[in-house]
Amino acid sequence: MSIIHKLPYEWLVGLRYTRAGRRSGRNSFISFISLISVAGIALGVAALIVVLSVMNGFQKEVTDRMLSVLAHIEIYDARGAMPNWQAASKEAFQNPAVKGAAPFVATQGMLLQDGVMRPAVIRGILPSEEGKVSDVANKVRRGSLDSLQPGSFNVVMGYALARALNVGMGDKVTMMLAQAQTTPAGVLPRTRSFTVSGIFEAGHFEFDSGLALISIDDAQKMERLDAPSGIRLRIEDMHRAPIVAHELKQTMSGDLLVRDWSKENANWFAAVQTEKKMMFIILTLIIAVAAFNLVSTLVMTVTDKQADIAILRTLGSSPRSIMKIFMIQGALVGIMGTALGVGFGVLVALNIDVIVPFIERMLGVQFLSQDIYLISALPSDLRWIDVAKIGGISVLLAFVATLYPSYSAARVKPAEALRYE
Repeated sequence: MSIIHKLPYEWLVGLRYTRAGRRSGRNSFISFISLISVAGIALGVAALIVVLSVMNGFQKEVTDRMLSVLAHIEIYDARGAMPNWQAASKEAFQNPAVKGAAPFVATQGMLLQDGVMRPAVIRGILPSEEGKVSDVANKVRRGSLDSLQPGSFNVVMGYALARALNVGMGDKVTMMLAQAQTTPAGVLPRTRSFTVSGIFEAGHFEFDSGLALISIDDAQKMERLDAPSGIRLRIEDMHRAPIVAHELKQTMSGDLLVRDWSKENANWFAAVQTEKKMMFIILTLIIAVAAFNLVSTLVMTVTDKQADIAILRTLGSSPRSIMKIFMIQGALVGIMGTALGVGFGVLVALNIDVIVPFIERMLGVQFLSQDIYLISALPSDLRWIDVAKIGGISVLLAFVATLYPSYSAARVKPAEALRYE
């Protein structure tokens, strides 16, 4: 005897109604509506999986580009300078999550050239140590970070900043800091001429258009400091940066200000998270609409099967068993739609780097212009936790959609149902 025949009769009847026999036009129509419900749920689930995967991919791509320039954690001395940064680095390395440390000086200023003025974040670095905390050296397209030697007064800037100032390799720019200095002519901003010795391209417009790197010694002279502002750290897992930053704040000595990379870009990450939540809600409503098509399907089935329900009742079936039959039918439709949607969505999300270029070639269009978005391929980052959530919500909505029709079926009175049979 097969496994199917060993199932409770509620399952057997529910499975039979799901198949919706073809003996009459009405049954065929109900079957067609069921297929539409399955297709609607599948498309909604697949769309949600693909959209969230693409949004995760964009977030990961932007984060990786940001962290090619940013360190995972920055530690400042509240006094404005950290005279013994080596000792602070040793303290930081006592945390096993810390993998690299480098000193820095950070300030803000203006860069001027031939009457053109642009604001910039000025960062003083030690080229020999910078590779331990960022990948900016690998992003330099012209020149090298090694040109930032003490006393050279060289500057390596983002390509967009260089283009805005209309400068190239070997050109001079004037750096103006916000800190004022008193001169015989009055109070004037602090200025110094720098030579462009390198141009980098991080792929993140905020840094490509507003970051300039100079020697840490030159930065200290400009800021009139006798030590770096603090140290920058790289940790093993960037996603644990807030936790590690809190641990370092508790364990390191001195009056320190500790900031992780997510706090430095809090507004951007908050906007991305809000957008993801809204897209999740909007696309979940699409799944809900498709799932609640089951209501009409089951109501039509209940109306069509009233005689069958009455016969089952007269044979001893309880209202609970009748309700279970139609709940099984609706749940199976929801599970089939969810399974098809998950399979199709995962397949598309994992192969979007192949599918999108194929569509672009076929239609002769380009969805992402590299000049505008700085990337030419649509990124995708499939997360199985998202797939599990989407599948669970879809099945839950389908189950909820079965409650009313199933309850209506359980209330059918055999005598009334068989009156005109």
